[in-house]
Amino acid sequence: MTTSITTAMSAATTTTITEGAALARLLAWLSPAYPVGAFSYSHGLETAVEEGAVTDRATLVAYVEAALRHGAGAVDAGLLVLAHRAVQVGDEAVLDAVVEIAAAWRGTAELALEATQPGAAFAQVTQAAWPEPRFAAFAARHRGSLTHAVAFGVAAGLHGLPAQPACFGWLASFAANIVSAGVRLVPLGQTDGQIATAALLPAVESATAAALELENAEEIGASALGIDLFSLRHETQYTRLFRS
Repeated sequence: MTTSITTAMSAATTTTITEGAALARLLAWLSPAYPVGAFSYSHGLETAVEEGAVTDRATLVAYVEAALRHGAGAVDAGLLVLAHRAVQVGDEAVLDAVVEIAAAWRGTAELALEATQPGAAFAQVTQAAWPEPRFAAFAARHRGSLTHAVAFGVAAGLHGLPAQPACFGWLASFAANIVSAGVRLVPLGQTDGQIATAALLPAVESATAAALELENAEEIGASALGIDLFSLRHETQYTRLFRS
């Protein structure tokens, strides 16, 4: 399947959104108020805190950085960009292949739910608030298997948002959501949470740049085994606040 996920389009260049409807869409879709349910997931962090692997701001930053550089953040950023490019060139076969591999590329059942439940919610809310016939058809074709990152990438492409700010924004939101979970779980103060978020900027920038350089899905990889193991153990953890 992965051999077919290629595009003729060259790597996207950095583009900045400064005004207009595109900026409004990006800010709305990335807002914590956008009702996709991401706040209910910790990406395995709840078990990492329970077992003493994450105990303070520094270890929280290290955990999220691993997810961005070597885990789901790196994988989803690449798939987001590939989905965006497929939309730009109108290649539905490539787009369908990206959806399929994105749904399969999950280490645990909880991490799969963390990707697909917000994906379905994002598709539903976005189509209701920012209707677009091509996005509606795409979402209907992949009902139940659409991940958040791919849905976001497709919506961005169809609504005129360039790949770079879309990918950067999605990764920043992904990181901020795990940090928010850490603030509640460790626990940390709100200022510590913001310091952690600021400290993760280089990792967000690096993951974005790596995603934009991809030419096909065969170049994507993940090696954050520790996060997967925390997620596996979270499934049977006695007391839980989060769904992953």
